[in-house]
Amino acid sequence: MSRIGRMPISVPAGVDVKCDGNFMTVKGPKGEISKQLSTAMNIEISDGVIQVTRPDDTNINRSLHGLTRTLIANMIEGVTNGYSKTLEIEGVGYRAAKQGHDLVMNLGFSHQVIVSEGNGITIEVPQPNKIVISGVDKQAVGQFAAEVREKRPPEPYKGKGIKYAGEHIVRKEGKAGKGKK
Repeated sequence: MSRIGRMPISVPAGVDVKCDGNFMTVKGPKGEISKQLSTAMNIEISDGVIQVTRPDDTNINRSLHGLTRTLIANMIEGVTNGYSKTLEIEGVGYRAAKQGHDLVMNLGFSHQVIVSEGNGITIEVPQPNKIVISGVDKQAVGQFAAEVREKRPPEPYKGKGIKYAGEHIVRKEGKAGKGKK
């Protein structure tokens, strides 16, 4: 039995969970998420506890068991606390600013790079070299952060570009030049 899949999920106070077949809707103080889960899994809600069970031990059901449980737990975590990713911009003249619902970045190109907030995604720019992306859907927050980082990924020589907070960039040595004769 899957160690992750068999763990019960407790539903905190203030969170409303509805399951119609395998279409799950979770409402909480931060927002609402709906997701279609695998029809092979059995989801039972009773007394503020969600239990996910699998019908048999086939390989596909074994792999879906832990996944389904984790997706439900992430939905509950998202509507109670939310998820956020912090990006750092490094480089001379590289900076970001928020204009309305758009993130405007100067990244060393001849033009500004503009990215709009998506559904359920909020962008904050507390400092010109820091971007905080937050939302209730873990997958959407991670995907949006990856798309912003892709606009100018960090390069290995000087480390200029957009990186995740705490990300280690492996540096390369530059040209050594010709030796003296």
